[in-house]
Amino acid sequence: MSLKPMIVLALSLMTAGTALAQSGGLVVKDAWARATPGGAQTGAAYATIVSPTADRLVAVASPVAKTVQLHSMSMEGAVMRMRPVAAIDIPAGQPVMLKPGGLHIMLDGLNQPLREKQTFPLTLSFEKAGPQQVTVTVEKAGSMGPAGATGGAMPMPMPR
Repeated sequence: MSLKPMIVLALSLMTAGTALAQSGGLVVKDAWARATPGGAQTGAAYATIVSPTADRLVAVASPVAKTVQLHSMSMEGAVMRMRPVAAIDIPAGQPVMLKPGGLHIMLDGLNQPLREKQTFPLTLSFEKAGPQQVTVTVEKAGSMGPAGATGGAMPMPMPR
């Protein structure tokens, strides 16, 4: 085996299991989604984004759903509200966590259910860094994040 394929293999193994995209220092890591029940038409994806310079996440896309949008979730009294957002600001040097109970990526019109351990591509488009493709790993239903994630997780508030 020549040296070049061995180097490519080694570099591939170093990033295996991590959804990571880099451009000009911007990093998207720990991209994950929850498994969905058989008839579900919607799902959500999450990740942590860090950039040394200010940027904005302005669009998302994936072949697993008909519509992919940036969303916010908030509780107003005992009512959960989900709303699309046009963009998400990425402050310089501060991690932005897309997580259950907050900002997230809504996958609407799923082509098929999201199954645990499945992966799928997700493209995040930034004003300055441009499009960044990551691999999303599907965790079990009800998961609060991938094992070994460095971004943390927040429980989703439940209506009373």
